[in-house]
Parts: sequence; structure tokens; C-alpha cells
Amino acid sequence: MADLKLLEHLETFLTEARKEKFENVLAQRTKHFTVATEDVYQLHNTSAVIRSCDVFGIQEVNIVEERNSKRIDREIAMGAQKWVDINRFHTVKDCISHLRKNGYQIVATTPHANDCELHAFDVTKKSCFFFGREIEGLSEEVLKEADCYLKIPMVGFTESLNISVSAAIILQHVTTKLKQTAIDWKLTETELIEKRFDWIKKTIKSYDDIVSRYYAE
Repeated sequence: MADLKLLEHLETFLTEARKEKFENVLAQRTKHFTVATEDVYQLHNTSAVIRSCDVFGIQEVNIVEERNSKRIDREIAMGAQKWVDINRFHTVKDCISHLRKNGYQIVATTPHANDCELHAFDVTKKSCFFFGREIEGLSEEVLKEADCYLKIPMVGFTESLNISVSAAIILQHVTTKLKQTAIDWKLTETELIEKRFDWIKKTIKSYDDIVSRYYAE
């Protein structure tokens, strides 16, 4: 069980502006939606997707690295990796299994015979949006496991968008629409407390020393 008195003590080391920022951001965070990237080759694309998740309040990102395993580009993500939880998987199978156990439907973001256009997507369902490789797109494994297929309507000569752009468009739309429903999409009280501890630890350089002194007194 979380030590709430310790949490209150730790928060005294934050500025009022930082505390208020944490509260405001956490109030908009959700796990109702999440994102998964599959073997994205260009490092800046994965990093930009993480940044979009942070901007639109998505708390978790799932990264499948069967072929490509690279560190997150700190410059592109602009610190977003500190505030968004990143789950890494070596196989698509493990990632999808994890997501299903947590109640997510698998949404393949790709043009498909039975696809759904973005404006018609049902935001009431807990969903993970899968984005694939820059050229090849999503693997056959993801396409076979997908519960539905989602596309962004396009009317130009170009038939596809960069994955980071696609992620931003989709997340902006679905999160805006979600907040217009009566669904309880926010983090639970336990999740909020966990994130407060986590973000404070990432903010205060002397976190461990402060905790040690607190329990020693």
C-alpha cells in the first residue's frame, strides 16, 4: 500500500507550479486507449509517437522490437519518455497477449477491405492502435489478430501518412471524442498515486536520500 504521508512529504520539495502541472496533466491521462508500434525503423518516428501520446494524454505506449531495437531519441521525444510508460516487447505475440489480458481490442491502422473510417470509430471500446513499419506497414500477424481496421480518410494523390503524423491525427480525434462520452476514462486513484510517486522521483534529484531521511526520523 502506498505511503500517502510520504507522498505528501515528497510534494513539499516541488514548486507549487510543478505540483499544479502534475495535477492538471494527470487529470487528463487515460489508459482507455494505448498505442503500439511494430518494428519502426526510423528512431525519430517512434520518439515522435511517444511525444504525441504525452500530448494527447495517453499514458502507455507499447513498442515491439522483433527486428529493430534502438533507444528512444531523447531530443525528438522532448522528455516525453519520462511521463509516458513504455512497455517493450520482443515479439508481436507477447505484445498482443499482454494487451488482450488488459482488456484491449486490437486496432490495425491500415487501409483494409473491412476498415472503419476515423470519424465512425467507436471510442467506447478499450483500444490499442497499432502502427507498422515505414514501408511495409503492419505484419500479417497483427492484421490477422486485429479486431478492427482503422483508416484516416485521404483525398489527395498521396496514399499514406508518416506514422507519427497518423498517430497524432488519430489520437487527437479519439481522445476528444472520448471526453464527450460518459465513460470513466481517467486513471484510477491507485494509478494516480503511483504516477505521482513516479513523476516526483523523476523530478527530484535527491529523491532516494529524502526517502531515507524520512524513514530514519
